[in-house]
Amino acid sequence: MTSISVPTTSALRPTQLIPATHPAVSKTLHRLSRPSLLSLVLDWLDERNQENTAPYLLSSDDSFDEQDTYPPASSLPALREVYTELLAKKGSKRDVVDRIVEGDWRDGISLYQLAMADMQYLYDHPTSQKWTALKIVRLSPSEDKKPPSIPRFHPATFLQNLQREVLPGVKAHYNLDRHATLPLLVLRIFILESPYNTTLALLQGKQKVFDSSKTFYVAFPDSSPYVYVSLAAPTVPGGTTDNKSLRKLMLEGIPKAFSKPRERYNLESTTLSARNLDALVEQRGGGRTNAAGGGWSVYVSDSKTTGNPLNIQQPTPETSVPQEEPEEPTSLGMKRKRISDASILKRRKLLAASRFGSTALPNDGKGIERLDIQIQDTFPSPAPVEDEDLWNSDPSPTSNQRKRGRRSTLNFEGGDQEEVQAEGWRPDVRITFQGQHVFAGLRKLVEEGVVDGQMMPGWMTGEEGVSLGVVREGRIRGFKGSGV
Repeated sequence: MTSISVPTTSALRPTQLIPATHPAVSKTLHRLSRPSLLSLVLDWLDERNQENTAPYLLSSDDSFDEQDTYPPASSLPALREVYTELLAKKGSKRDVVDRIVEGDWRDGISLYQLAMADMQYLYDHPTSQKWTALKIVRLSPSEDKKPPSIPRFHPATFLQNLQREVLPGVKAHYNLDRHATLPLLVLRIFILESPYNTTLALLQGKQKVFDSSKTFYVAFPDSSPYVYVSLAAPTVPGGTTDNKSLRKLMLEGIPKAFSKPRERYNLESTTLSARNLDALVEQRGGGRTNAAGGGWSVYVSDSKTTGNPLNIQQPTPETSVPQEEPEEPTSLGMKRKRISDASILKRRKLLAASRFGSTALPNDGKGIERLDIQIQDTFPSPAPVEDEDLWNSDPSPTSNQRKRGRRSTLNFEGGDQEEVQAEGWRPDVRITFQGQHVFAGLRKLVEEGVVDGQMMPGWMTGEEGVSLGVVREGRIRGFKGSGV
């Protein structure tokens, strides 16, 4: 009898099977390394996951086929022992993938298993996604005097509310996972453009159904009013703009899923983006480091070697006598003294430590890859001096000296007396720092004497906690009430 597909508003089931011969299955599994793939399979064989990841086992009614390349195991512990032995041995990844799709999971791979494979790839490659921090703010009327509160995050209720915001013609699969090392939950969302949640709907379009642009992630840090989203869709050949609209629709549904009657929320930009989740947790997490970047980080450090100024007993500084650098021969055989001195190098490192504190270390794993700054400060220009002022012995400032700004040379030559602008000229200056760890590189430049550590602005030390900002009067505009 022919089956009938009925449109539904429910989400995709995690037990929904995808044929093992589907190209998306092989592509997803081949992204992982061999040890990571075998570790993932052992997670599939865990007793707690058998409802969604059950393998093909030989039952008592089935007959054994001698021509089967990968004969099925008789029990779950026996199959787990097979993959444990493969993990201890050396071999090719292709053999492991072939055994999965042709043998132990020949009936198909569930959506839950594909989600676990994507999460495993995310953990193996932490910089594969670009994350943007967004703040959850409450939309309260002006007469409401209640302090702003953080919405309570209950995973089951949140996913149920989020599903209500999805259009009837769109289906989604949700998978929540606890991060292994960071205090946050990661939500993987897979979007399907179909009103049906059947296997037939998953098979239409082959490659386009499971392309990477239909999957994005949302991270929820513990005890924090922020969420991290990865909405930068990769470029897929043959892709459409509908995927971008669907991702935007899911993003707009996040604050609505947090909301409840008489308590509405919205998402607000924080101008902080990075490929490193550790950096976002450091700057927009639930700890004490959110407002203590750069040199202020020493006040929230619990390390005894950092030297917190709030400690009652301060460590005794070590006294060191600068030693003279030995002379080194040049290429011509002549000897010359090094320009750098030990005392100067030590002073530069102490200056860098005072400006950056315990942050911006090369191996701390909390760096951002790009910093974009637009400077809107007034261009410094001296007051115009007239010829008669050169012979004026009166040191008191004249009216011309109190004026700021500069006359246009073109208008001045033409005889037009244009009024000097009160604000002055603001050139459009844009600076971009790019690298594996931007602030660690700036700290190294201070230690090498390339950048003046005393005169450099505070936003170059990372104390503002942004990756994109506008500078006015030396401060990032709009951050914590500073700037214009």
